[in-house]
Amino acid sequence: MGQSSSTTSYPTSQFLISPEPSDSTDGIKIGPLRDYTEGIPDECLACIFQLLNAGDRKRSSHVCKRWFRVDGQSRRRLSLNAQSEIISHVPSIFTRFDSVAKLSLRCDRRSLSINDDALLMISIRCEGLTRLKLRGCREVTEVGMDNFAKNCKNLTKFSCGSCNFGAIGINMLLKHCIKLEELTIKRLRNVNNGNDVVVPGGAALSLKSICLKELGYGQSFEPLVVECKMLKTLKVIRCAGDWDNVLVKMGSGNTFLSDVHLERLQVSDIGLGAISKCVNIDSLHIVKNPECTNLGLVSVAENCKKLRKLHIDGWKINRIGDEGLMAISKQCPDLQELVLIGVHVTHLSMAAIAANCQRLERLALCGSGAIGDAEIACIAAKCVELKKLCIKGCAISDIAIEALASGCPNLVKVKVKKCKGVRSEAMDWLARRKGSLIVSFDAIESEGLDASGSDVGGQESGVGNSGDGWECSRRRWPFS
Repeated sequence: MGQSSSTTSYPTSQFLISPEPSDSTDGIKIGPLRDYTEGIPDECLACIFQLLNAGDRKRSSHVCKRWFRVDGQSRRRLSLNAQSEIISHVPSIFTRFDSVAKLSLRCDRRSLSINDDALLMISIRCEGLTRLKLRGCREVTEVGMDNFAKNCKNLTKFSCGSCNFGAIGINMLLKHCIKLEELTIKRLRNVNNGNDVVVPGGAALSLKSICLKELGYGQSFEPLVVECKMLKTLKVIRCAGDWDNVLVKMGSGNTFLSDVHLERLQVSDIGLGAISKCVNIDSLHIVKNPECTNLGLVSVAENCKKLRKLHIDGWKINRIGDEGLMAISKQCPDLQELVLIGVHVTHLSMAAIAANCQRLERLALCGSGAIGDAEIACIAAKCVELKKLCIKGCAISDIAIEALASGCPNLVKVKVKKCKGVRSEAMDWLARRKGSLIVSFDAIESEGLDASGSDVGGQESGVGNSGDGWECSRRRWPFS
């Protein structure tokens, strides 16, 4: 249900300062208490509200009428439960929150979502909207998207998931929102037949980031990807169809592309070769693409010499290994972040990386039985700039931990998980040896460890755990 205005006056006694108690108060009259918050200007109060989390801000807005008013006038972000019943509350909600620039509308799969009429009402009251996120708004059609886009032409970021308006609805948005810079589309229905394609329209020169995820017919978005010549970020995740052809067409004409994420796609070395023509790429994720081999990675290394971040999940199929990584070590000296999950690497490539990539700051090695004490000792001796190290599901022992204690002088955090040969005593010793080092350790064995090194359960030791989510898993990269 949405939010509506309130006329209730809430007591402010908890913010009032009482006089200091005295030993003799008999016969002394105490004047009325003063609300010292009255002296805070509205602008200052609005800045204070911006520092609060969502729950605290909501509760604070109900302290008094003034705070209620200032909160509504200064709120820039708003997230609403987009069930159909909200339509009767839209006028009151956006009368109170009249400065909203970032709006999120979410509806669960069991409920009836808002429709075109509700979206139109919102667009009329939020002409200054710059960001919109739609989740599960299945009753919104192409007509609704067309009307919305006509009223909210200042939109710069749009994200939708589990909606039904198909390719035509996206085209309506791109036609009218010529300032759009970021577009994220997940599980969009009614694009499976491929009869309609998505074209960049008026946003061809403004779009800088495209993320496509879990689309049944991803080729519908080929013109969008190919014709956006200013594109800097492309993420394609679990989208059906042959993506080699799309990447070939895009790679020959895009000079701005710098960040590429390809995950669980029908893409091969042909696609990687096409991507390598975008010589300004500095971040590349190759995740569980079984047709990508060393040959494609070598092509990337030879052409993308500015590469700074490389994430590879090889799915333990051994098609990417020493050959590709040695090419990276020779051609990409500016590499700062390397994540290898389920990749069969040996001392040869690790030694080359350690020797040639002197700027390496973040390294994650997960789910590789070929990584042992010798490899970690090599890293400890040669990676002098290394700051973060994650080792998970590898065949190391306490000897590797001892090597870390004497090497990597700039190391600030090390995480070791699911390494059977490492004892907690060794990790405790490392933490004591390097007092400023944050050490995270989990020695609990798990039979469910997969190629990505993700854990099924278990707890980390209490040794310097910062709780910042720096870990290797199927859904989260260690340095994100």
